[in-house]
Amino acid sequence: MTARDLEAEIRELQRRIGVLVEEAATNERLLRRNQERELTLLKTETLAQLIEAICDGLKASYGLEAVSLLLVDPQHEIRHLLIAEQLNLEDFPGLLFADSLIGMAPQFNSFHRPWLGPYMGCDHQLLFSGHEGLRSVALIPLGRQDRLQGSLNFGSADEKRFSRHLATDFLAHLGIIASVSIESVINRARLVRSGLTDYLTGWYNRRYLNARLKEELARAQRQNSPLACLLIDLDRFKSINDEHGHLVGDLALREAAQRVDSQIRGSDAAARFGGDEFVVLAPEATMQQAMVLAERIRRAVCEAPLIVSSGARVDMTVSIGVAAIVPSRGEPDLKLAAQRLLAQADGALYRAKQAGRNRVEAAGCAA
Repeated sequence: MTARDLEAEIRELQRRIGVLVEEAATNERLLRRNQERELTLLKTETLAQLIEAICDGLKASYGLEAVSLLLVDPQHEIRHLLIAEQLNLEDFPGLLFADSLIGMAPQFNSFHRPWLGPYMGCDHQLLFSGHEGLRSVALIPLGRQDRLQGSLNFGSADEKRFSRHLATDFLAHLGIIASVSIESVINRARLVRSGLTDYLTGWYNRRYLNARLKEELARAQRQNSPLACLLIDLDRFKSINDEHGHLVGDLALREAAQRVDSQIRGSDAAARFGGDEFVVLAPEATMQQAMVLAERIRRAVCEAPLIVSSGARVDMTVSIGVAAIVPSRGEPDLKLAAQRLLAQADGALYRAKQAGRNRVEAAGCAA
C-alpha cells in the first residue's frame, strides 16, 4: 500500500467517523425533542391543555398537516367534563369522540400496534375531517389496562412519511405517554368536579356557585352588562317526602333539576343551592329576559307529573324569585354585590311562596 493509498483510506475513515458523529448528534437531538414532547404531555393539568398539546403541539413539532385525537366516550363523560370547564367543543376541531372505535376506520378492528400506511379517503376521512391532500397516516392506539381509550392520528402530505415498512416503536411509546396523560387529566377533572357537584342531581353545588357568582359579577362589571339570578324552590317538598318517602323525594329533585336544565342556555350556570332550592345565573340577561326564562322554567316543571315505579303520580311545581344587577365599575366589593343579588332573589322567592306558590316574582333591579 502506497502512502497515497494510506492517506485516501485515512480520509475515508475520517469521513465515516464524521458521518457517525453527525448521526449520533442527530439521534441525540431527536431523543431530546421526543423527551421534551413527552414531558409537555405529562405536565398538562387540564383537558384543554392536553388537547392543545396533542392536536396543535404535536402537529407543529412533527411538521404534520393534520393531527386528531379520537377518544372513546360512550357515556359522554369526557364531553361533560370539558363543558364543566366552560369549554366549547367546537374550539377543538382536532378532538373527536365515538361510542366505539369500530366503524371509525377498518384498522381499528384489530388495533394493538401503530398502523402506518397510505391515506385512503374511504377509510380515514372520519379521522381527518376537513383536511385535504393527505398521502400517508399513522394511527396510534391509546390504551390503558388492556382497554382501548382511543387513537392518536397523524396525517402527512408526504406519501413516504408513514410507511408500513417503518419501525413503530417510538410511536407506540408516544401512545403510552399520551394514554397516561389522558388518564391523568381525566382523573384530575373528575376529582375537581366531584368537589364542586351535588351527588344527587349532578348539578354544581353551593361552593361552585359562590366562586362562579364572583366571576360572573366581575365579567358583568368589566362589560357593563347585567347579571340575572333565579332562585328556584320546589314547592311543598316536605309533603312529597312525607307522602311518598325520601326516595321519591330524591327522584323529584332530580327530575326538577333536569326540567330546569332543559330550559337554560349553555352560558348559564346552574347549581343546587341546598335542600330543595336551585339557583340559575344568567349572564347578560336583563330582568325582563330573566322573567321570561323563569316563566318557561316554571311551566316546564309543572307541565307533567312525576310517575314513580309504584304508579303514583307526583305533581311538581316551583316558585321562583328573580333579581338582576348591573354592578358599577366603582363597586369596591363584589362579595357584597353577590350577597345583595342573592338576597334580592331570596326576597322575591319569599313573596312568590307567600302569594300561593307556583309563580314567578321579580325583585327591583339594582345598580
